[in-house]
Amino acid sequence: MTTSFVLFPGRHHLLTRFQADYLQKQQDATVVWAVTSANHENTKRNPVPYHRREAAIERLSARTGIRSLVVPIFDTAPTTAFAEVTLKTVAVATGLDLTPANTMVACSTPEVAALYEKLGFPIIPVEDDPSLPETPERPWDVLLRLAAGDETWRQLADPATIDVFERYHLVAAVRTAVNDPLVGDEGGLTTTRDYRTYVEAFADAADRKWEAVRQYVRPGRIVDIGCGAGSLLELADREPSLHESDLIGVEVARHLYSECVHKKAQGAFRNANVYFYQRNVLGGAIFGDRSIDTTLTFALTHEIWSYGKQRESLREFIRRIYDHTAPGGVWINSDVCGPDDPHREVLLRLTTDDGENPDEPRRDLATEEHVEAYVKSLSTRAKLDQFAVDFAFPFVFEPIGEDTVRIELGAAMDYLTRKDYLDNWLSETREQFCGLSFADWRELLGEAGFELDPSSRPIRNDWVIDNRIAPVAALADTDGTPLDWPTTHLLTVARRGRAL
Repeated sequence: MTTSFVLFPGRHHLLTRFQADYLQKQQDATVVWAVTSANHENTKRNPVPYHRREAAIERLSARTGIRSLVVPIFDTAPTTAFAEVTLKTVAVATGLDLTPANTMVACSTPEVAALYEKLGFPIIPVEDDPSLPETPERPWDVLLRLAAGDETWRQLADPATIDVFERYHLVAAVRTAVNDPLVGDEGGLTTTRDYRTYVEAFADAADRKWEAVRQYVRPGRIVDIGCGAGSLLELADREPSLHESDLIGVEVARHLYSECVHKKAQGAFRNANVYFYQRNVLGGAIFGDRSIDTTLTFALTHEIWSYGKQRESLREFIRRIYDHTAPGGVWINSDVCGPDDPHREVLLRLTTDDGENPDEPRRDLATEEHVEAYVKSLSTRAKLDQFAVDFAFPFVFEPIGEDTVRIELGAAMDYLTRKDYLDNWLSETREQFCGLSFADWRELLGEAGFELDPSSRPIRNDWVIDNRIAPVAALADTDGTPLDWPTTHLLTVARRGRAL
């Protein structure tokens, strides 16, 4: 039997000299490069966009004379039918019917090779070939050399990859993505967030948020960092005074960035100068110094605090914002905020008759399939016990009677402002809302060189207090004197002076 095709599935972020030599020995068969995770980029597992991977493959083919077909394979949920999905995608894209009679599968990953073997395909094991005198380095290991700054990657990578990486400045981009301390393998800060509910909640609040800040926006280059699904930029796009401005969205989470790109493709924006980037601003400067007129951040800075190194990471972020802000430019930040005296001890009374009161909190919720249902079943007092176990920022409290605890005010407000986030409990308990007070913000902004506009202020969200907190909780001084509820949010309008 003469083999007509070699199916070569893989992510193919980096091509090696060994791969090129190995494929050239396959008796003039057409190599079908099935590029998996083709819809992913700028993540630890998938740092290189598909179109750059395709360019390198085509360049390798032209250099070696290998006849190639390149097919993008979009990511799917884990499935034992992934081989069948890949074959069907190839058929749709090329019209080819790849069968065990005309195709061998080149694969060095045993788990993947087994999927094709089950369908009857012969396997050529590439780097896993036992007949080789020594085991060659796999492409991902070579890419990790690059990420680590080991220049020997160039000796192992195919010239096609080296050329594409250098022309499109991908070496630095790969290093940033792979070494990013905050972003997970798939391009997000957390793997437990339900992005559907996150997008819906932000879209619902977008009009209110925009109305609160629109008067402070300076036309020109306007960037929304942590733009979510682009809801705020959609409102900026409708603002007549900003019709000649550049509107730029920066989002680290792949799911949200993809939604932004989809919206733009569907014509959601009238302004032709709308751009989206999937970037982590802490991974390096995105914009040139003094190049941005207005920066917007909503519900973002507490995530930088929580998933980074708290004050150190936030200070670095603020400095980057200052550096890219043009003289006379502005940074508008709206986020949660802690009370002025977070370490003050208070008495917190919590309702016990609105749910179950187990003897002990669960310590294995990460393995629980129905987290939302379980936490929802707890009383407000019992939720505090569970929150103390799951919260990433440890605190202690002293029970006083059945429904009251002695606790620091900051910890109390972190719990009370989070207790209703049931559908994202494991994600939300990784984040601290009350890490900074308004006074702390004033100090950090001043250190960076920003001037705080008089419109900046701490805010108490009375709707949250009246509807979510006060019905099930009461706050008192340690002598029993009732206390008013403290600050929950802030708005800062920080300006860079015009002097250079």
